[in-house]
Amino acid sequence: MFTTRQPQYSNLFFGAVKQRLIITVEVPVIRDGEVLYDISFSPPIEVFQAIIEKQRLNQDWTISIFDSDGVNLARVPNPQATIGQRASPSLFAEMFRSSEATLPTVSLEGVALITGFTRSRVTGWTVAAGIAENSLVGPLWRSLAITSVIGGILLLVGLGFAVRMATTIARGEMLHDLLIEELNHRVKNTLAILQSIATQTFRSASRAEREKFEGRLGALAEAHNLLSTEKWQGSDLQDVISRVLRPYLLNNAAERVKMFGPRVPLSPRLALVLSMLLHEMATNAAKYGALSNDTGTVTLDWEILQESPGPKLRMIWTEAGGPPVVAPVQRGFGSRLIERSARDQLGGEATVDFLPHGVVYTVTSTLETGE
Repeated sequence: MFTTRQPQYSNLFFGAVKQRLIITVEVPVIRDGEVLYDISFSPPIEVFQAIIEKQRLNQDWTISIFDSDGVNLARVPNPQATIGQRASPSLFAEMFRSSEATLPTVSLEGVALITGFTRSRVTGWTVAAGIAENSLVGPLWRSLAITSVIGGILLLVGLGFAVRMATTIARGEMLHDLLIEELNHRVKNTLAILQSIATQTFRSASRAEREKFEGRLGALAEAHNLLSTEKWQGSDLQDVISRVLRPYLLNNAAERVKMFGPRVPLSPRLALVLSMLLHEMATNAAKYGALSNDTGTVTLDWEILQESPGPKLRMIWTEAGGPPVVAPVQRGFGSRLIERSARDQLGGEATVDFLPHGVVYTVTSTLETGE
């Protein structure tokens, strides 16, 4: 105890003063890092005996506490005849091979047991509990026979129910897939018609204006394609971001866009709106900001804010290394689209800060995982 500075627990031994079997516990008294005293006491063995007697469920159980030499210091049954004796050979050998195990053993009374034991890391003592094999086998066979009969009946009922449910589910899946395919077909047709109308309407418009509209329409189509792949069950935020930014990451620009954030499942509505917002940010960066030269970088961070009444998503788009930033005199359509969409469609807000080193967009949204 003085060497290790840790409490020590003895094995069972015959006390010269008390003239009976005892165990001792030695506890160090430490001051300024030095062991000054040793407090020694002998807990009555009857305490451990009372504990295991309360834990014994019935007479089919044998419970023992062994010291680190495998000697009984408390036991039921027959404590008077077995305390001070070593564990039975079938258990004693296994106790020193592992600190915990379950195995068949034979008790000191010659009863076949199924025994489990575990050794304490604190004291080095081992607690073992075993139940007579014959008390398990008889009821087990009776229970097995009853269970088999009941199980057979339930199996037949379950098979009939499963076949009926499988047929219903299969029909439902077929109808679901059919509706999804019809929805995809109609949306694609609508987008094609809308693009044709826009081409005719913007015939006299400038090329830049046509490209802006077609880009926004393309972002909407890409979001639709992603949702179609997921059968309109929603999508992951990182997948949405990757789809939108794919055209801007060509020509070795992938390393210039860094993304950091957890996985965030999105409802179909949020996926569509966020696709449009990210498209506006990326387009502005490619034309006027960090992605318009060969050295600028974009960092996109997002996190989930645990707020009341529900969690919110916050995204921060930060540009650096682009041309000098000059705040516009008049807000463009893209900036107004971002702010209005965040407020009206996402239930949050969006801010655009024209800082000297680069533009920073901050978008917050109520978080929906499904609709």
